[in-house]
Amino acid sequence: MSQSIIDQAQSIGLQILPYLTKWYSVIILTGLIYLISINLKNYINAKRLGCQNPPFFKLAGFTGVPALLEVVKRKNDGRLADYADEVFEVYNSNAIYLNVCGVLKIIFTIDPENIKAVLATQFNDFSLGTRHAHFAPLLGDGIFTLDGNGWKDSRAMLRPQFAREQIAHVKSLEPHVQILAKHIKSNGFNTFDIQELFFRFTVDTATEFLFGESVHSLYDQKLGLEFPNDIPGRENFATAFNVSQKYLATRTYMQSFYFLTNPKEFKECNKKVHHLAQYFVNKALAMTPEQLDEASKDGYTFLYELVKQTRDPKVLQDQLLNIMVAGRDTTAGLLSFCVFELARNPEVWAKLRKEIIDNFGEGEDSNVDAITFENLKKCKYLKAVLDETLRLYPSVPVNFRTATRDTTLPRGGGKDGTKPIYIPKGSTVAYTVYKTHRMEEYYGKDSRVFRPERWENMPRLGWAYVPFNGGPRICLGQQFALTEASYVIARLAQMFTTIESRDDTYPPKKCIHLTMNLEDGAFVGMK
Repeated sequence: MSQSIIDQAQSIGLQILPYLTKWYSVIILTGLIYLISINLKNYINAKRLGCQNPPFFKLAGFTGVPALLEVVKRKNDGRLADYADEVFEVYNSNAIYLNVCGVLKIIFTIDPENIKAVLATQFNDFSLGTRHAHFAPLLGDGIFTLDGNGWKDSRAMLRPQFAREQIAHVKSLEPHVQILAKHIKSNGFNTFDIQELFFRFTVDTATEFLFGESVHSLYDQKLGLEFPNDIPGRENFATAFNVSQKYLATRTYMQSFYFLTNPKEFKECNKKVHHLAQYFVNKALAMTPEQLDEASKDGYTFLYELVKQTRDPKVLQDQLLNIMVAGRDTTAGLLSFCVFELARNPEVWAKLRKEIIDNFGEGEDSNVDAITFENLKKCKYLKAVLDETLRLYPSVPVNFRTATRDTTLPRGGGKDGTKPIYIPKGSTVAYTVYKTHRMEEYYGKDSRVFRPERWENMPRLGWAYVPFNGGPRICLGQQFALTEASYVIARLAQMFTTIESRDDTYPPKKCIHLTMNLEDGAFVGMK
């Protein structure tokens, strides 16, 4: 490049610099005016409605980015749930808030009345916000990602699939329990991670219930068992599903910055999950109505019933994967946390075993046929054990909603926390059930202690206990998950006399993807 050309470029640059500076000034001024006007509008509206802000989360600063980064860091360290617990203790409040660049308001709350407002009494004031964008690469357009009419249509389609007669069929679980027991016995009384087995167990039961065939991930070389069927992509499915959910969780906690999390590994794992789901969907769509009826005669299959309502392969794939998240992960997490605590509390395990044995026998004298949906519901201490597990370890410890209009939350504002909080349109409300379930106001001084006996005379808790969400979006599959967990715990109590904890870490680190499980596994010895 000649010196003359360089000189010309510098001359042009000097000429346009004043114009650029002018435009930068206009942009900055416009931004300031917008920022001032929106905050003034919110201040006036809040004043008119008698609202006051809760304590400000100081770590967030002006941009809110440091707080979001800290949340992601704590999530990756397995300490996010306990971090939220600590923050509310520090501020001694049932609500705190932060702002993102002075515009977007994010409120965190543990107050049952606020949770009730978001999920029920003011349901139409809130939506899933950007959740669809967060989850769409894996889950597409399903019941967990859609709002409005799309969600209503999904719920209407799926509700019949969770009728009592469907969830009452526990006999299909027994073959998988037998393989699970073989794995446990193969360890002798040595230390092993039962959570890893539970996740394989629930992917096996969920794929059988949803797709009509199990991927049989518990069949492995350790037991010397050959796969009883040939499903393409089976070997990659469980791992890919886990990895994809890990990325979805990070996208969720990054909120509006979710698009920064979209690596190659995420895309490849999504593709593997979709490949297996498409195999089953295409197989079902190729069947005649007579073939579908024949395939269903020995047991209920979610996909076969869904095909009778829609033949859109994308709708079928998305809804199946949405239910897979719930049917597999929540149950695996519940079972893992339950055994983790039972191993640490031998007196609870002994009391639970007695109830199960009194009702269904043990060992060779086990009356497995008597372990039905109806009979499991009669086991009050088993129910208390699962309720206590879900109290301390709710499947979704933190959840979010976005305001669809200017609205309020009933409590948490002001110095005494009794004033309503103004929620501008577009604001995010995060409700932290994990902390709500530990509030001494509802659960006593020992609220952080695993004690199933508290449920024997528990007063009505209302929205202080919401392990399956609440309101119009309450979990459709809660009875399905509780029935499966009850059956597995009952069978383990019949087959094993001792569960011994082999983990000194307490409280345990918790992995939060779309649902919660133990970060490092549940290490026990069983005999």
